[in-house]
Amino acid sequence: MSRRRRRCLVSAPALALLIASAGCSSADEAVKAAVPTPDGKVTELCRNLDKQLPKKVDGLGRADPEPKSELTAGWGDPAIILRCGVARPSEMNNPEADGVTADGVNWLIEEQDDGSFRFTSTLRKAYVEVTLPKERAGSGVSPLTDFAAPVKKSIPKGIA
Repeated sequence: MSRRRRRCLVSAPALALLIASAGCSSADEAVKAAVPTPDGKVTELCRNLDKQLPKKVDGLGRADPEPKSELTAGWGDPAIILRCGVARPSEMNNPEADGVTADGVNWLIEEQDDGSFRFTSTLRKAYVEVTLPKERAGSGVSPLTDFAAPVKKSIPKGIA
C-alpha cells in the first residue's frame, strides 16, 4: 500500500485527533488559574472589571486561563494572570511590605519562591491580583499600567 493510500484510510475524526495532538507537550497545555470565590458585591465589581480589561497587556494578546471565568484573565505565554476577588493577603499586615503605585493604583509586591511576582491591589473594594511569571519579571511594573484605568473605573477606592 502506498503512502498516499494509507493517508486516505485515516478517518476524518482520527485525522482531526492526529492534527490536534501533533506536537503537543506540557507547554501546549492550557494555562490554569484558581478562580476566586468572593461574595456577591465583589463578584459584581470583578465582572465589571472583566468588561474593561485590555485586549493587550505589555504588548501581549489576551489568552484567558482555564477554567473560563469573569474573575480570571491572562495575556501571553508564559501568561500574565489576573484574578479578581482574591482574599486579602496576610502580607498587607506587614508595615515593611513592598508596594508600588502605577498610574494611581496601589499594589502590594510579593516575590514568589519560583521567581515570579505577585501584585495585589490595595485600598480598593475588591482585591485584584496580577502574577508576572519569572520570564516576564524583567518588565518590572509596566504591565500594571495597562490595568490601572480598568481598575480605577471598575473597583472603587475603599477597604475590602
